[in-house]
Amino acid sequence: MEKVDAKIKRLIDANFNRLREGLRVVEDIARFVLDNKRLTEEIKNMRSEVGNLQKEYDFLDFRDTPNDTGTTLSSDIEKKRENINEIISANLKRAEESERVLEEIFKLFDIKVSAKFKQLRYKTYTLERELLKSHE
Repeated sequence: MEKVDAKIKRLIDANFNRLREGLRVVEDIARFVLDNKRLTEEIKNMRSEVGNLQKEYDFLDFRDTPNDTGTTLSSDIEKKRENINEIISANLKRAEESERVLEEIFKLFDIKVSAKFKQLRYKTYTLERELLKSHE
């Protein structure tokens, strides 16, 4: 991992966090709003799997929030949600996008981890459909 640039490590750290945050939001919705034990457990297991990978690639030292050019950017879409399905969708899209970023970046140095993120992304696509159908 010494060969990996500090900026790439920072990118990985940010996407691990974004992914886990998105999964946590939908986990709580599955648990408290949908009262769906199976989906709650599935999401919790996914979040745990991501957490274990994050422990292997702990790049907290490369985090630089005060100098992050993206922290002040937002769109009007992010500022308001109309219903629970919009929250589910927004957070799972966030998770899917992070999974895709991590899948691509890990191709630079760990193809097995890249493949894990690909599989997680496909699981998230299925989860999105299930969660949205559960709350119709």
